[in-house]
Amino acid sequence: MTLFLQPDQLNAIHLLLDRVASRQRQDFGNIVSDVKPDGTLITACDRWSDAALVEGIAAIAPGEGVLSEEGAKQVPQTKAYWVIDPLDGTTNFAAGIPYWAISVARVVDGQPQEAFLDVPALNQRIVAIRGQGAWRNGKRLSQATRAETTSQCASLCSRSIRILQRRPDQRFPGKIRLLGVASLNLVSVAMGQTVAAVEATPKIWDLAAAWLVLSELSCPIAWLDRDPAVLATAEDLSDVGFPMLAAGSDQQLQRFLPWAEALKQPIP
Repeated sequence: MTLFLQPDQLNAIHLLLDRVASRQRQDFGNIVSDVKPDGTLITACDRWSDAALVEGIAAIAPGEGVLSEEGAKQVPQTKAYWVIDPLDGTTNFAAGIPYWAISVARVVDGQPQEAFLDVPALNQRIVAIRGQGAWRNGKRLSQATRAETTSQCASLCSRSIRILQRRPDQRFPGKIRLLGVASLNLVSVAMGQTVAAVEATPKIWDLAAAWLVLSELSCPIAWLDRDPAVLATAEDLSDVGFPMLAAGSDQQLQRFLPWAEALKQPIP
């Protein structure tokens, strides 16, 4: 096991993502969905994508475990392991909304080391490597490029929108966007598309890749319950959420934190 992936491994991951993204574009608009036991949707394309990624990663990084939304959900025992969401945004995908992502992260010692977020419908790929930076379609992202944007939008997920009801006497400090893809909601902060994002129940496969992109672009994160850097080997994460707030600056984090912390209030 090496700390970082080697150049040939990185190239192989890109080729694997190319293949999976191509298949998803081909299937988009021509597939039906099923309902999983937890009430969320799954399609044959989710299953195919998961199998292709798991098989591909096993060949690229032999001996490193895989934790996947559609497969094994226990924290692997290996020092380095992969966290994948083969199709984040299945509801959009199944409904014919062209906005979803493939999320892949390699974790070493509890922290994401390399991250890959592919947006097939937009032909965009975001890559981050710990300590080295983040890129979109090969072009480096930076704090400066994020600061140049003038967005006043904030991302909420369908479950975090309840914070608006918990502070009825307060005006929410931003224009609200609900795009339906947790990984992209979070990474939108890093790219300056939004100033903050509140996710009420993201699973580890929703946030792992975006987490590294945010970190590499110095976007502060507030974990509202558990810290995903502290996981027990073999722990089952099937039903474990990691509510969080991500922001473009410390100032914005403090601005939105009272709203995010409203998630802790009991549901009436």
